[in-house]
Amino acid sequence: MSEDLIIAETRSEFGKGAARRIRRANKVPAVIYGHGNDPIHVTLPGHDTLMAIKHGGANAVLNIEIDGKVQLALTKQVQADPIKGFLEHVDFVAVKKGEKVTVEVPVHTTGEAAKETFVQIENNVVTLEAEATHIPEAIEVDIEGAEVGTQILAGQLTLPKGSVLVSDSEQLIVNITQAVSAAEVEAELAEAEAEAGIEHDAPADEAAGDEAPAEGDAPAEGSADSE
Repeated sequence: MSEDLIIAETRSEFGKGAARRIRRANKVPAVIYGHGNDPIHVTLPGHDTLMAIKHGGANAVLNIEIDGKVQLALTKQVQADPIKGFLEHVDFVAVKKGEKVTVEVPVHTTGEAAKETFVQIENNVVTLEAEATHIPEAIEVDIEGAEVGTQILAGQLTLPKGSVLVSDSEQLIVNITQAVSAAEVEAELAEAEAEAGIEHDAPADEAAGDEAPAEGDAPAEGSADSE
C-alpha cells in the first residue's frame, strides 16, 4: 500500500472536453466506487498518482484525501496513453483497513529450469482473497532446475500469510516441456506448408543456373565460336 497521501479535488465537469482540460493541467480524472455510496468523481495530481500506482503495482492501494477525509482506494482499472505513458483515467474501489478483497495477482517465475527445456506460463495471474492493505504485488514460483514434465498448479503456490487462493487449485500455472530445436521447427513448418500446398520460388541464383547452357551444348548459330 502506498503511504503517500494523494490530495484529490472533487469535480463536477465531465466529458471529453473536461478530461482534456484536466490532463493539460498535468492532472488525471478518476472515480471511486464502492460501499454502496454514489461514485465520487475526483481530479488527482498526475505525477504523484502515476508514481504511487507504479510503486504499488497492479493492485495499488492509495491514501486519497477528499474534502479533508482520507479514503483508502484500491486501483481497479488504469487507462494510460500508449505512447507517452501519462494517466488518462483511473477507476478505484473504496476499501477499509481489515477488509478482505478479491484481486488478481501476477505470477512471476524465478530461477532457471534444466537445460533443453521450455518454460510455458499457462496462467500468469491467480485470483486471491487478501486484506486490502496487504495485497501481494506478485506470487513467485521457483523453477530452478525444473525438469521436463514438471507442472506447477495453483494449489502448489506459496501464498503470503493472510492470502487465500480463490482460483481453482488444479489450475495449471507453469508447464515445463522439452525444448524444440531449430531444425525441428523448420521441419514442422515445411511439412505444414506442403500440406497447405504452399510452394516457394527458387532462389535467383538457382534460377539463373537453370537457364545457363549445359556443358557440351553446341554454340548458337552465328556466334563467334561457329565462325
